[in-house]
Amino acid sequence: MVRDTCLCLHLQRAARAVARRFDTAFRPFDLTNGQFSLLMSLNRPDVATMRSVANLLAMDRTTLTAALKPLERRGLVTIAVDPADRRGRHLRLSMKGRDLLTEALPVWRREHAAIDAAFRMDGPERLRADLRELS
Repeated sequence: MVRDTCLCLHLQRAARAVARRFDTAFRPFDLTNGQFSLLMSLNRPDVATMRSVANLLAMDRTTLTAALKPLERRGLVTIAVDPADRRGRHLRLSMKGRDLLTEALPVWRREHAAIDAAFRMDGPERLRADLRELS
């Protein structure tokens, strides 16, 4: 019964399959799907905060801090103390990070188009709406 009806099981399986697909696609850029999402969350004109990025990506700040470290070491992001609140951090995508996203974005688009094509007519948009509703 659980195998056939459990939404959690089916969502986890689907998430792992999609994650593997994008991990494979981003391998030439030395990125994981999670790192790509994190870099994209910083691709904005204004400064990002740990809180805003953690909320967007639905992750706790400890996990976000750990995820940022390899990206910072590679020079893809910068992390600075918030001058208004020394406990906070400002996150920015570096020029090197922007350049990498520019290279990786066509791959992301290609993979999304392939996944969308596998659905029936309104499938991908309905699925996205339903997932947003769940979260």
